Amino acid sequence: MQLAAGNGGDGCVAFRREKFEPHGGPSGGDGGHGGSVYMRASKDVDSLVELYYQPIQKAEHGQAGMTKQRHGRTGKDLLIPVPCGTQVYNEEDGALIGEVLEDGDTLLLAKGGRGGLGNCHFATASHQTPRESTPGTPGESCTVRFELKSVAHAGLVGYPNAGKSTLLSKLTNATPKIAAYPFTTLNPLIGTLQFEDFKTLRLADIPGLIDGAHEGVGLGHHFLRHIERTELLVFVLDMAGVDGRNAIEDYRNLCKELALYSPDLKDRPRLIVANKMDVPEAAERLEAFKSATGLDPFPASAEQGEGVDNVKAALYTHFFANA
Repeated sequence: MQLAAGNGGDGCVAFRREKFEPHGGPSGGDGGHGGSVYMRASKDVDSLVELYYQPIQKAEHGQAGMTKQRHGRTGKDLLIPVPCGTQVYNEEDGALIGEVLEDGDTLLLAKGGRGGLGNCHFATASHQTPRESTPGTPGESCTVRFELKSVAHAGLVGYPNAGKSTLLSKLTNATPKIAAYPFTTLNPLIGTLQFEDFKTLRLADIPGLIDGAHEGVGLGHHFLRHIERTELLVFVLDMAGVDGRNAIEDYRNLCKELALYSPDLKDRPRLIVANKMDVPEAAERLEAFKSATGLDPFPASAEQGEGVDNVKAALYTHFFANA
């Protein structure tokens, strides 16, 4: 994306010629400063899609100075609303410029030019009719790349069609697209889980991972980067094997993909949900999973709403038990 701050307005050269003041002297005003370009985090924005269709963003130029020492109008700043957790990089060298994490956080991307001086600034006792002024300075411009890393307390991870979106819809106020085929979720979705004591958590539904995601297979990097900021990983496993999946292999492969993408994720706290327990075969598969991994998942059927309260209680305990 190309960003351009506004140029400063030029200073004015003018002299007062009014009744009873034929020698009023220089009266050229200063030019207005150019507007700057900022990005601002907004809780009401959930994607960067809109910016894709607006690749050039410009702030307003400052107005030139006017007669009677009138200052030119300052150009309006341009505020680019982005989701919380957005990072911005310099496209030329790849350097990180900064990031905005909380609602209302603002980051300067391109500074507006300064307005020029009018000729009234150049008058002296020996130079009473100055015709000098200074032009406004150009505003900064740059080419940047925005990248979103969702800000959430916990991230739901799992293979496609494991039931993550359904679980998110049962736990939070989010309304993700849900269908009986994989990859119905193409962008990370954020939902807010509110408890009875009014404490809240932000949960992110990370679109279904596939083998090789750490190398960018599918939309691997686009998905995995959203997990980096989560404090807790919630593995959602298809314990019924509806699509011919094996929960034991799925869990091990997911752990491998996360560790290969970022070593920090290897030891990230996790909670495991054995989903689709309403299918008869799931109970036997759950026991096999426990024996093979030594783990004790939370059995649930997100579609039926069964076991969801236990998952909710586990989330509360993890985040607030020692608060």
